[in-house]
Amino acid sequence: MNRPVVVGVDGSPSSLVAAGHAARTALLRSRPLLLVHGYLHASGYGVPLNPYDLGVPVPSEEAQEMLERTAAELTGRWPGLAVEVRQVAGGPGATMIEESRRAELVVVGSRGLGGFAGLLLGSVGAQVAAHAHCPVLVVRPDEQPIPVDDPVLVGVDGSESSRLAVGIGADEAALRDVPLVLVHVGPADGDRTVPEEIEESQAAYQAEAVRLLADASAAVRAEHPDLVVREHPVRAAGAAQGLIEASGAASLLVVGTRGRAGFAGLLLGSVSQAAIQHAHCPVLVAHPVS
Repeated sequence: MNRPVVVGVDGSPSSLVAAGHAARTALLRSRPLLLVHGYLHASGYGVPLNPYDLGVPVPSEEAQEMLERTAAELTGRWPGLAVEVRQVAGGPGATMIEESRRAELVVVGSRGLGGFAGLLLGSVGAQVAAHAHCPVLVVRPDEQPIPVDDPVLVGVDGSESSRLAVGIGADEAALRDVPLVLVHVGPADGDRTVPEEIEESQAAYQAEAVRLLADASAAVRAEHPDLVVREHPVRAAGAAQGLIEASGAASLLVVGTRGRAGFAGLLLGSVSQAAIQHAHCPVLVAHPVS
C-alpha cells in the first residue's frame, strides 16, 4: 500500500510551513501527500443541550478553497508531487490519529487555529504524539527558515523505543543525504563537591555512554554502511535540556515515545513537551507503522 504523508492544515502560517515540510518529505519518500482539515460543528467545541437539533456537521467551502489553494501552491513549488485534500468531521487530535492508521508519516505545525487550535502546544499535541499509529513530525520553529542540510540527531538511551528512533533517524539521514549524530545525555555533576565522587560519576557515565553509542552505531552501520555516523555524549541537567541544546546544530531531532534513565517518560510527560516546544529544529516522534 502506497501510504501517504499526511499533514494537518488549517490555513495558519504554522500549518502552511508544516505543509511545505510535508511536501518535501513526501517527495523524498516517493509518497503522495494528503492535506487534511478537521472540522467540528459550527457551534464549536461545546456540547449543545440538544445535539440532534444541530444536524450532521458538513465541510465548509472556505476550508475546501484553502485546501485546494495550498495544494496548488505546493505542486507549483514541487512539480511531480501528487497531492490530495480531504475534510474530516472531528476534532484535531482524533482526526490526525485516525488518519495516521493509513499514513507513512503524520506532519503537524507547532501552533494553529480553527479546528487545529493549540495543536502540539497542549493536550491535543500530546495526544497525537503519544497515540499516532505512525511516526509524527512536529515542524517547529515556524518563525524562521529551518536548515535541511544539517545532521539528523537521535537521542540514545538503550531502550526499545530508542532503538526504534535510531533506526528511523538513520533512514531519515540516508534519505536526506546528511550525517547521523547519536546523542546520549548523561547527568550533570550537580552539587557534588567531593573530587572522588565526581571522578567515579564521570567514569561510570563515560563507560555507559560509550557502550550505548557503540551499540547504536553498529546497528546503523549494518543497515546503512555508507552513512556518516557520529557519536556525541553530552552532560546536562536533564535529557530535555541536553537534546534541546544539541538540536541547534541539527535539521531534525528524532526521539522515542518512552525510554529509561535520562529519557524516562519521553513524549508522555514534561520531557516530551519540552522537546516539542523548545527544540531548535523539527522533532520526529518515532512510532512503528501499524
